[in-house]
Amino acid sequence: MLTISLCMIVKNEEEVLEQCLSSVKDICDEIIIVDTGSTDKTKEIAYQFTDKVFDFEWIDDFSAARNFAFSKASMDYIFWMDADDIVSEGDQEKFKKLKAELPDNADAVSMLYHIAFDEYQNPTFSFRRNRLVRREKNFKWHGAVHEYLEVAGNIVASDVAITHRKKDKRKGQVPSDRNLKIYEKRLERGDTFTPRDLFYYSNELKDHGQYEKAIEYYNKFLDTKKGWVEDQIRACINMATCYRMLGNTENEIEALIKSIMYDVPRPEVSCRMGDLYKERRLYEKAIIWYQLACQVNPEDIPGFRQESYSTWYPYLQLCVCHWHIGNHELAVEYNKKAKEYRPNDPSVLKNEEFFKEYFAEK
Repeated sequence: MLTISLCMIVKNEEEVLEQCLSSVKDICDEIIIVDTGSTDKTKEIAYQFTDKVFDFEWIDDFSAARNFAFSKASMDYIFWMDADDIVSEGDQEKFKKLKAELPDNADAVSMLYHIAFDEYQNPTFSFRRNRLVRREKNFKWHGAVHEYLEVAGNIVASDVAITHRKKDKRKGQVPSDRNLKIYEKRLERGDTFTPRDLFYYSNELKDHGQYEKAIEYYNKFLDTKKGWVEDQIRACINMATCYRMLGNTENEIEALIKSIMYDVPRPEVSCRMGDLYKERRLYEKAIIWYQLACQVNPEDIPGFRQESYSTWYPYLQLCVCHWHIGNHELAVEYNKKAKEYRPNDPSVLKNEEFFKEYFAEK
C-alpha cells in the first residue's frame, strides 16, 4: 500500500488545527507542519500529532512556504490541506479505499472541495483541486497569493471530498486584507502580474467593496485572453455582481451575457438572467433562462459549482413564474421538483399550503 505525507502550512490556527489533524491522522503516514509565525497555541497542538514541526520565515509568498513543506516529505505521495479543512467520516473511508486501490501509475489525484453549505449542511459551492501528488514528480507551487499546484501526467479524479470548516466570523466583521496587501505591495514594486494574478487581485478588490477598481482589473484579466476558461467565466459573473452593487443593471446584464462567449451558459448565469426578468415581471422571458439552468448537468462543469443554481432554485422560480402567467398545474409540478432537493424548504412548504387552499376553493 502506498504511503502518504501530509504537508501543511499554518499560522495562528489553534481554533481549528486539532479538528483538521484528527480527521486525517489515521490516513497519513507522516504529518509535516510548517509554521509561518504563530503567536498562539498552534505549534503546541501540532506537536500532539507529529514531531515534524518546522518554522518558516514569512516572506509574503504562500508558494514558497508550501514548497518548503513539500521538501520535508519522505513518503510516496504528498497530501495537502489547510488548517480549516477536514475530511469527514464518510470521506475518510473513501480516502482509505483510495489509498489501498490507487493505480501505481497515478501522478496526482483530484478531490472535490466543499466550501459553502446550506442550512441542512448540503454542499452548495464546490470545485476540484489536485490534493494528492506523487512525491518523486517534484511538482511545485506557483504564485505568491492564491497559489496553485502545477501537476502533469496521469491525474485521477477521485470521489473523496475535502470539507472547508472555518468557524463563522462575527456578523459585520471585515474580511482579512492580508492577500489584498500582498498584491498591492507587488504592484508598488512594479511586479508583472500574470493573468491569474489579475483575476485573483480583482476578486480581492470585489470582496473588499472596491467595485469600480475590481471591474477595471477584471477587464484587464479578460483582455489578456489567457488563463483558465472557468476563471474567465467567473470574472464575467463577478463583474456582474460589482455592477449590481453599483446599481448598474444594464452593465450587469452585459457582463452576464459576456460569459457566454467562453462556453455554454453556466446555471448561475442563467438563473441570474432569469432573476433580472422576473424582477421586471417579464415571466415568460424569465422562464426561458430558468429552464436553461435546469438543462446543464453540474457534473459537466469543471470549475466552480453552485448546486442550487442547477437544482432546486430554478425549479422554485419556474413555479413562481408559471403561476403568474396562469399555468397553475405546471407551477405545482415545478414546486414538487424543488421539493425533491429541499423537502423542508420554507418557500416550498408555503407554496404547498397555498396550492392546497387555492384548489380547495375551486
